[in-house]
Amino acid sequence: MIIKEQEMKKDTQQNMRGGKGSIELKFLVAPEKMPHGRMIAEITIPVGASIGEHEHVNETEYYIITEGEGTVRDNGTDCPVKAGEVVMTPNGSTHSIENTGSATLKMIAVIILD
Repeated sequence: MIIKEQEMKKDTQQNMRGGKGSIELKFLVAPEKMPHGRMIAEITIPVGASIGEHEHVNETEYYIITEGEGTVRDNGTDCPVKAGEVVMTPNGSTHSIENTGSATLKMIAVIILD
């Protein structure tokens, strides 16, 4: 199966999960086509914007950083991240991400059901 870009839903979220600014999402695979997952999306975070801190329950989320740099709060600890790195947030853990760099931060977010 091949999913064409024109089939991918796009969305803009303001203050996502209590974060700052406007975040763009491109859902690479529709949720109904993911029997063992909830989301695969390319997320674009402008400079100064963020996704607020939130918990994952019965799922694991991966942030695959593809461009830029930022700060991830991983279970209460701030950690710098940059392109080429992966953030894993397992069941029962919390995280957030903020673009603290000087250019757009892009990542692929993947949520797998536990």
